[in-house]
Amino acid sequence: MNKKLTISTIKKSKGVKPLVMITAYDALFARLLEPYADMILVGDSLNMSFAGRSDTLSATLEQMIYHTNAVCMGAKNSFVICDMPFGTYTCKERALDNAINVFQNTPADCVKIEGGADKAQTIQYLTDNGIAVCGHIGLLPQSFRSEGGYKVKGKTTDERARLLRDAKAVEAAGAFCMVIEGTKADVAQEIAQSVSIPVIGIGAGAEVDGQVLVFSDMLGLFEEFTPKFVKKYLDGATLVKNALQEYADEVVSRKFPTEEHTY
Repeated sequence: MNKKLTISTIKKSKGVKPLVMITAYDALFARLLEPYADMILVGDSLNMSFAGRSDTLSATLEQMIYHTNAVCMGAKNSFVICDMPFGTYTCKERALDNAINVFQNTPADCVKIEGGADKAQTIQYLTDNGIAVCGHIGLLPQSFRSEGGYKVKGKTTDERARLLRDAKAVEAAGAFCMVIEGTKADVAQEIAQSVSIPVIGIGAGAEVDGQVLVFSDMLGLFEEFTPKFVKKYLDGATLVKNALQEYADEVVSRKFPTEEHTY
């Protein structure tokens, strides 16, 4: 059984060992993932891979609390991060009320908030009030509509400078780690080297302090599209379909159940 990480051990991992983060939304997969992941993220990505929506924006706090509780039941020795969904941290007071709701109603170890320097005051307010925060900079899925799509960050000198400011502001505000998404690899590497807290990449190259993937992407279960940054470690959809076809065939032919499976 893995020993559960703490905020201190996560911060001390920087420069020592890359951190493994993966998403989960239910107890079954959380239990399977736990031995291999340093941290489990209950991402608002569940709105797409679990609920079939086209983006993350309609995820609610109630959904996040429900799924976080399920994940914590399945992975009781994992460090669990709950995504704060769109609209739940529009000001620091609202953010604190909603984060307290998460902490009082789930065993989550921290919350994750999208945004850089613009969210530093909110992050500071949460950490000052006993809420552990994981930051999220670079490509921000919750800004999908306002930005007109998912756009890689760090392509210009101005974007690079802004991302560096964001990372330092998030660190100064008290976040113990941060995710950097959809960012040019050389820029992400520079950002990871510019702060003392771990920077976890997704679509941000290998030279950061760890990686995160959505479990249904890396297991090949999500078929609608495959982002460039995703490596499929399993052709899960085909395996599931083959198993279902075999089951259906055996039911129709009465090969299942056999005596072995009959009382």
